Amino acid sequence: MAQNPDVDIQQYEFHLSVTDTNNEIKGKAVIDFDFVNTTDVLQLDFVAVDAKGKGMKVDSVVQEHNKLKFAQDKETLSIYTSSDAQVAVYYHGIPKDGLIISKNIYGNRTFFGDNWPNRAHHWLPVIDHPTDKAKVSFYVTVPKKYEVIATGTLQEIFESGSTKKYLYKSPVELSTKVMVIGVAQFAVEDLGTVANVPLTSWVYPENEKAGFYDYAIAEPILNFFTQHISEFPFTKLANVQSTTRYGGMENAGNIFYSEKSVDGKRSYEFIIAHEIAHQWFGDSASEIDWPQLWLSEGFATYFTNLYAEYAYGKEKLDERLQKERAEVIAFSKYAKTPIIDSSRTELIELLNPNSYQKGGWVLHMLRRKVGDAIFWKAIKKYYQTYAYSNATSHDLQAVFEEVSGTDLELFFKQWLTQYGEPKLKLDYTYKNKKATITIHQLQQSNFEFPLQLRITYANKDAEVIEVQVTKKEQVFEVEVPETPTTIVLDPNTNLLFEKG
Repeated sequence: MAQNPDVDIQQYEFHLSVTDTNNEIKGKAVIDFDFVNTTDVLQLDFVAVDAKGKGMKVDSVVQEHNKLKFAQDKETLSIYTSSDAQVAVYYHGIPKDGLIISKNIYGNRTFFGDNWPNRAHHWLPVIDHPTDKAKVSFYVTVPKKYEVIATGTLQEIFESGSTKKYLYKSPVELSTKVMVIGVAQFAVEDLGTVANVPLTSWVYPENEKAGFYDYAIAEPILNFFTQHISEFPFTKLANVQSTTRYGGMENAGNIFYSEKSVDGKRSYEFIIAHEIAHQWFGDSASEIDWPQLWLSEGFATYFTNLYAEYAYGKEKLDERLQKERAEVIAFSKYAKTPIIDSSRTELIELLNPNSYQKGGWVLHMLRRKVGDAIFWKAIKKYYQTYAYSNATSHDLQAVFEEVSGTDLELFFKQWLTQYGEPKLKLDYTYKNKKATITIHQLQQSNFEFPLQLRITYANKDAEVIEVQVTKKEQVFEVEVPETPTTIVLDPNTNLLFEKG
């Protein structure tokens, strides 16, 4: 959904009840908001009931004990009021999407919120856009056999007859894409406080032993990120086995992973790292709009690689980068779009190698350009500046320019707004202790970049030199001790490019 310029939501309070008798949910949403501009309509994103009976039906809207007029169309709820006093929306229905009610791999009934990118409004009346952040509380009533995990901190559990009501509250403002509940029969392991954060694992009871082992890898990952970025942005971290459509979904403070994430072999280690990195980048410091998605996915991709480098060494970093470089090149063969891509009308199409792998590569090249010390200093400043807020690529550029004292306009422009990547061919000749090296850029657009070359010899040790490429065809003369046997492009995996 598009951002609503007239309204700023301050807080949502969702009262939800689910049962085992049918898939209908009953809800009440209490909404605190401010009108930013003069208007007589509070417009929210909310999916109405369709011809197949799926969707939400609003029963009434109340403001200061008065019933308000309202209208629902396909995906919008219009509430007619000029007052910004709190409103309560009463509704019911069978979610078409957003809240996934199904059976898990063991045939047991489950309910999992799955909001990304803008699917929250299938079951919650909200402004379903990443810029309108708000605090949230969930009051979730369920049959007693279930456990509930939800955004925020568990405040209380109320028991009444055959049901339990769970109350979770978030003290910080969030985008709707990461506000969720999960209802299932769980085995729960409390891993204690890690990096000042309560850390738990939630898995299906059938997976208890393997799941607790697999999800415990979150401890070193959480420690690494808190040491290198900032303290954890939320009040808890729960890693949850679920029925999400994705391999993992970075819901704030309670990450939902695929049912297949548990195998007793920690096969999902890097996916867990990716989703935990999102807690800072994407959940707390969020992209201002969908075309800037790389500020979420590119960051999570590269910070997974940084964790891999920390845990397993530079060889693992290079291995992952080389694989991701190949994925970017393959994608660019048929999708001729830049990272910042406003052409997509289906947001799911933004989940592509431009947003993930190429975005990660931009951060890697930026790190190599400014050096490790400046990179980490700028990352920390960027996060501190935009925590619990929204940012653009220009905001990131400004922070890196300020910290590094370097003009990065060309770097950000060519890698974020220009299609493709360099396609390089190298020729060289040798004469009189000099190698004449020609670098050809074969792609349509010109790129400028530093390029390392490893020169090997028959009788001398190899050496690595660096040249600055600024033209489509550029010649460099290099003094060498003898005839080179080979000259290799980018021996240290520092550049996103294709061999021509």
